[in-house]
Amino acid sequence: MIKNFSELVENTIAKYRGTRRDALTILDEVLEKMNGYNLIKSHVKIFGDSLMIKGKRINLLPYKRIFLIGFGKASAAMAKSMEEIITFDDGIIISPENVELQRVKLYRGAHPYPSIENIKATERVIELLKEADEDDLIISLISGGGSALLCKPRVSLEDLRDVMNQLMMRGCTIEELNTVRKHLSYVKGGQLAKLTRAKIVSIIISDIIGNPVEFIASGPTSADSTTFHDALRILKKYGVKNEEVMKVIKDGIKGKIEETPKNLDNVVNIIIADISLACKYAKEIAEEMGYHAKVLSVTLRGEAREMGRNLAEYAIYYPRHHTVLITGGETTVNVKGKGRGGRNQEMVLAAIKKLANEAIVMLSCGTDGIDGNSPAAGAIADGYSYKKAEEKELDIEKYLENNDSYEFFNKMKDAIFTGYTGTNVMDIQIMVKL
Repeated sequence: MIKNFSELVENTIAKYRGTRRDALTILDEVLEKMNGYNLIKSHVKIFGDSLMIKGKRINLLPYKRIFLIGFGKASAAMAKSMEEIITFDDGIIISPENVELQRVKLYRGAHPYPSIENIKATERVIELLKEADEDDLIISLISGGGSALLCKPRVSLEDLRDVMNQLMMRGCTIEELNTVRKHLSYVKGGQLAKLTRAKIVSIIISDIIGNPVEFIASGPTSADSTTFHDALRILKKYGVKNEEVMKVIKDGIKGKIEETPKNLDNVVNIIIADISLACKYAKEIAEEMGYHAKVLSVTLRGEAREMGRNLAEYAIYYPRHHTVLITGGETTVNVKGKGRGGRNQEMVLAAIKKLANEAIVMLSCGTDGIDGNSPAAGAIADGYSYKKAEEKELDIEKYLENNDSYEFFNKMKDAIFTGYTGTNVMDIQIMVKL
């Protein structure tokens, strides 16, 4: 998975190379295990006339036809695996990743901002759902990134992108972002499921802390607890200004647009993987390598740079050596600069000073292979990184101030590159103490 694995191992002094290799090996193996193809293989089985999904039995005999739909960063990999389990009558997958499928059609979509191609692909999904009858079964593959990929907005693409960008740049939570998305959409917040009489079984990879189904990919097959009033409150909270968007939200409050469904009786939602599973795998791999390993948290939140410093300090004072410390979650960045980067690289950049001369290697990586507006997935640093930055005349504080963590790590040659990983369960941090 890690394209520049060897370079990252060698890009430090001898003291840290073995430890870097171990940290990157743990990450690489976790990403492989969490790939959508492998997760489906692990959690979805056929037993006679039934489909078993993480212990839940779905009897296939009552259904005349079986369709497959999917949207998200892991959906193409998941679909490839599902095609090896069941023969589908038809299907549509919307993914940024190009995977060869058999009977199911793959539409390439843009992420993180939706494109006209995303809308056209979503319209094909809508057509399929409307054609399905009550004696048909639709299996839906949902993962993070689905909010952008499954897109049929009530506003123009330009206005949708504008509001999403304003909210993300101001550090809103994913729950807040997706609350607004639901109420600017024809398909999110359970509205997709409402379009069909068919039974829907959604197989979900969670990318949100706590696994709230209604917010994962903006909950297209989940009843929605949020309202137009909630969306307006969020827009006001972050000072978002956009006339077209505000008109739609206010029309919803007035009852001119139907509220998202609060109850759905044709859907079963099943989560098969999340950040807890990824961290569990990391711990098991570390222990197999002979380390003492501990998962500190799977609900990491807060400002990325603050969390980076806090984690580095925790590792420094942790009383046991030859230890792997693991965390997972999703931090935020309040963007004030004009640089490139993301929360994972900013987290590691902020930790470098703390790590100076310490016998510690630290990495943070987005499990989807994408960190913010950069081509990197994350970054790695160790006790020599601060000195190396000084030798290269790189001012850490200036790069932090400009939110330019990617440029920093690109010059340091410590940015982690994976490309699309076929999964998305938020971010994982691995700290190895020599």
